[in-house]
Amino acid sequence: MALEEAGLAFDAHLINIMSGDQFTSGFSEINPNQKIPALVDLDGPGGSRVNVFESGAILLYIAEKTGTLIPKDPVKRVDCLNWLFWLQGSAPYFGQFGHFFKYAAPKWSDGYAVERYTMETKRLLDVLNNKLKGKNFICGDEYTIADIAIYPWVMCLDKFYNARELLGLDDYKHVCAWLDRVDARPSTKLGMRINNFNNDEYSNYTSKGSQ
Repeated sequence: MALEEAGLAFDAHLINIMSGDQFTSGFSEINPNQKIPALVDLDGPGGSRVNVFESGAILLYIAEKTGTLIPKDPVKRVDCLNWLFWLQGSAPYFGQFGHFFKYAAPKWSDGYAVERYTMETKRLLDVLNNKLKGKNFICGDEYTIADIAIYPWVMCLDKFYNARELLGLDDYKHVCAWLDRVDARPSTKLGMRINNFNNDEYSNYTSKGSQ
């Protein structure tokens, strides 16, 4: 999504984590932590090759490389980074909620894990809902890497984990309106298809970026 928004040409390579692609030596050289996503820039600073891993670092790298997707106003830039790193700290709670709710719930008959992560996920949604009140995007009218970082995790609560009713997602009206605005962006539509296991057309995708 960020690469499309920034207008960068790129090749997207499908790393099938179900097949263990992330543990191959080639991928481990890019990201020693053996997690996706990772980015290789063959035209990094000074023309050098640069490996970037962790989604927040990748988004910040793209923004700084292109001078896009991050506010130029220094105060707004700090706000953008606040929320980028808020997501980095919050994503494990969204992920653990999804794990226990969708996959491990039958093994936890007392429901403690689901209850714990449900309450924390709802608290985080409330924080985000308050932030978005009266705004089109996280940082106001400007679409930034903060939106790109947060969107997939919140979207997954509904479309992947199927937890809309449990979480009462419709009660977070500002979050829902924001999701609709991000959904409508062409870069979102394309970004959600690239490297999709169920869409061979967009596996190992080469963009037509302008830069």
